Amino acid sequence: MNLTIYHNPRCSKSRQTLEILRQNGREPVIVEYLKTPPDAAALKDLLSRLRLTARDVLRTGEALYRELELAGETSEDKLIAAIAAHPILLERPIVVSGKRAVIGRPPEKVLELL
Repeated sequence: MNLTIYHNPRCSKSRQTLEILRQNGREPVIVEYLKTPPDAAALKDLLSRLRLTARDVLRTGEALYRELELAGETSEDKLIAAIAAHPILLERPIVVSGKRAVIGRPPEKVLELL
């Protein structure tokens, strides 16, 4: 089955996850999501595969999270729109295989898909 990784090459966890995939003989499709951000529909699809909410994939430590005052936001659609508009808010890496996906934190979590 094909694998896709939503990857940030500047992130050590993302690089480690990619390396684990390669060590296991898998070369994923690499989507540098900061250069090619997923739109709202793609994010909804990712969340479905992850079985998580938008709140679950937000990087709450980002300054932008505080600037946008997302801590109290309860609307799933508004959180998805914020991530689509500002992909730096998306937790990384996300690895997709078929109808399943995982966040590579810790990187070894990706082994669940292999």
